[in-house]
Amino acid sequence: MAFDTLHQEVKETSAIEQAEGKLHKQYAEDKLMNSVLAGDKQTLDHAELVQEATNRGVGAFTPDMMFSNMVNNFSIAKQLYGEKLIQLLSGYNPNYIEKNLKIPEFRRELKQALENKYVELNQEKILNRDGTFTARAAELGRLSLLFELDRSLMKDTMGEKTSKRAEHYGERTASRPHRKGDRYKDLNIKRSITRAIKRGHKTVEENDLVTSQRQGKGHLHLVLALDASASMKGSKLDTCKKAGVALAHKAIDSKDRVGLVVFGSEIKTAIPPTSDFTSLLTAISGITASKQTDFAAMLAKAVELFPSGNHTKHLLIVTDALPTVGKEPEKETLRAISAAKASGITVSLIGINLDREGMDFAQDITRVGEGKLSVVRNLGELGHIVLEDYQAFK
Repeated sequence: MAFDTLHQEVKETSAIEQAEGKLHKQYAEDKLMNSVLAGDKQTLDHAELVQEATNRGVGAFTPDMMFSNMVNNFSIAKQLYGEKLIQLLSGYNPNYIEKNLKIPEFRRELKQALENKYVELNQEKILNRDGTFTARAAELGRLSLLFELDRSLMKDTMGEKTSKRAEHYGERTASRPHRKGDRYKDLNIKRSITRAIKRGHKTVEENDLVTSQRQGKGHLHLVLALDASASMKGSKLDTCKKAGVALAHKAIDSKDRVGLVVFGSEIKTAIPPTSDFTSLLTAISGITASKQTDFAAMLAKAVELFPSGNHTKHLLIVTDALPTVGKEPEKETLRAISAAKASGITVSLIGINLDREGMDFAQDITRVGEGKLSVVRNLGELGHIVLEDYQAFK
């Protein structure tokens, strides 16, 4: 069973203070977050289970149905649930299950294990009585991504680019003689003393003072377009989610804005560039994979999301396939890329295990969009490549 398709379009978002009536709910969420970030094993296991179910498009867990699917055709059950989710729900390695599934005693053990897991998840308010996931499960899914971010947060700045416009904030760079009106906090004490010594002065005089100029970081409006077609199920989607959360955190922390388009055969989620990390986290954690890949619709929606203005606009597409929707999907996609570029938007693409045909088309996309093409063969590299692309267009 799969989640119902979620159509979510969010206009510009802003932080909202909790109403007094929601304090109890906020307390519960904070307690749950503390459990996840503190590394509570059962909470982490449940969070991992929820996120894997979402990644597989599995919206409910009923032990009888799962047991029946596994007994009737285990190969199809593996395609439906995935090996990781089978192990998380049953407690058994899928290879072990396959070898012993014909043994009556083991079948009884397996069925009991699935029933026990259902009871456990129901008692923890992760499952409703009908086997569907609760709102608490959705919160766990979000917090599991936060935990991953907390574990893997990059400490380096990866060569951030800067604009040359002088700012009151940002890094100190070049220095110049102090002028009337300069802020005292921008004085470069070390260089002022050095200048006084070189001039033979016993004390630092006013004309020895040196001011550090600060360079502001160039602001970027970026939209991340995530392919959520059927081929992205499982580990691909899981890795994309983690990379998306890391990108949102990095960019927003750098005073840039991030938007999101989730696309398959239709647009599932559309969030314009925002500084609201929570709305992005919520949208990313709830992504499920389904159906085909409509690039043209995604591109048209992405162009709509960018606000007017002279700031840098960049679209980053993460996909594993060619467009498959439309009469002439490739031509329609390139026309949409041209329209995006005409609107001042550069377009990059990160391709996951693309074949030769996919590579050729990806090159056409980034050539027309004047962006960067990156190819991922090892999913473990995706997060780093996403952040590299972000830095390249700062």
